[in-house]
Amino acid sequence: MTPPLPLPPLPSGGDPGDATPYVHREPGPLRRALPWLVLAAVLLGLGFLVSALVRNLEGRPPSLSIYRIEGGWKNFLLFLLAASGVLALTSLIGQRLGQARTGRRISYLAVLGDQLTHLFLILVVLVAVYPLFYMVLASFNPLNSLFSFPDPEDPNLLYRSGMLPKLDTLSGENYAQLFNGVTSPVWQLLAAGVGGAALAGLGITALINRFRHEEDGLGKIRRWLTWAGLAALAALIVFVTPAQFTGSDNQSKFLLSVRNTLLVSGATGLLAILLSTTAGYAMARLRFPGRFQTLLFFIFIQMFPVVLALVAIYGLMVTLGLSDTLIGLVLAYSGGAIAFNTWIYKGYVESLPLSLEEAALVDGATRWQTFLRVILPLSGGILVFIFLNQFIGTYAEYILSSILLTGVDRWTVGLMLISFTSDRSVSWGIFAAAATLGALPIVALFYAFQRYFVGGAVAGGVKE
Repeated sequence: MTPPLPLPPLPSGGDPGDATPYVHREPGPLRRALPWLVLAAVLLGLGFLVSALVRNLEGRPPSLSIYRIEGGWKNFLLFLLAASGVLALTSLIGQRLGQARTGRRISYLAVLGDQLTHLFLILVVLVAVYPLFYMVLASFNPLNSLFSFPDPEDPNLLYRSGMLPKLDTLSGENYAQLFNGVTSPVWQLLAAGVGGAALAGLGITALINRFRHEEDGLGKIRRWLTWAGLAALAALIVFVTPAQFTGSDNQSKFLLSVRNTLLVSGATGLLAILLSTTAGYAMARLRFPGRFQTLLFFIFIQMFPVVLALVAIYGLMVTLGLSDTLIGLVLAYSGGAIAFNTWIYKGYVESLPLSLEEAALVDGATRWQTFLRVILPLSGGILVFIFLNQFIGTYAEYILSSILLTGVDRWTVGLMLISFTSDRSVSWGIFAAAATLGALPIVALFYAFQRYFVGGAVAGGVKE
């Protein structure tokens, strides 16, 4: 039998089932010019915005809070050009050294593009960090002013332009007013010391682990320190009472508002875990009438903002006798957390192998035991994500808390910060100190569990 003749090789991109040969077509002139047209449009738009800003500033009279340098924008552009020139030179040197070391051809434009991108990102980071840095400095300003007026006689450009307050005038008076009239028993001071020691220990172990890369010896120590710190913090939050704040003004009760916020946000996060895990597991593994309709309803209610439900929530809390109570606020927050967190946990459970639960069921475990002993131990990251997501979302919430809470002793951080402002005067120094102090718990919590937060955001996105 004569063997079949070999088929001719298909052109690049050809398909054995397609008789039409592949024909490579060069992009047309319009398609080649499109990226350059977009770039030109962006540059023209930026140029128009910059010119409009310059004309607007030049048309205004000098202000007490703005230090004007004649032709300053020209100097800034010259600085950018000089920096770009330096980067062009360093990119050329780096490209030559890289080619000599690797023996491969390296594109100069690629190296220059990376350097310019780094310069742009550095400028963006400086612009983003400057307001936070200035807020922290303003919290130490005893003049109780958020603005530092220009001083034309000062040789320092930062002081002369008012971009930074003078460091020799800063003090801790604003923070002292926040602690004025606060009384604490001995056990609370001991709990605060334990929490601070646990936090310092966690920082030291993290530093050691970064350099030694040893998990076995430090893992148990970190777990014990974490539980000790959380226990001390929980004791302080739960057992602090309004009677310990004896000051006559709202400033002396700011720490009480921090305690209220931590209590509400922590309880809301725990309740969100309880509701969303049970509901999400049922939606992922159980089949019952109305399941699909319930999931659609969860998506449907996400389209409407919470503002539309303020009247209904307030009326419901008044009817239940829970208005002006922290319990009512926790229930109001938790009700809005069910839909989103249920979908998140449902996707995560569906990404877990079904064989794990089937093996537990074969061994005689009930569905509830399977959920508690198989699914929950594997859900540590997503549980932390749900807790942090709810905690962060409720920590700085203002609208709903302003409707439900009226007593000063039950105010949260947002309500207390608003009380520092009025139509006639604003205590900017106290406001900045309170904002800085109130942000520390959420910053510490987010920094400690950021890997769970980032990992949980995409949990369930890929199914096994």
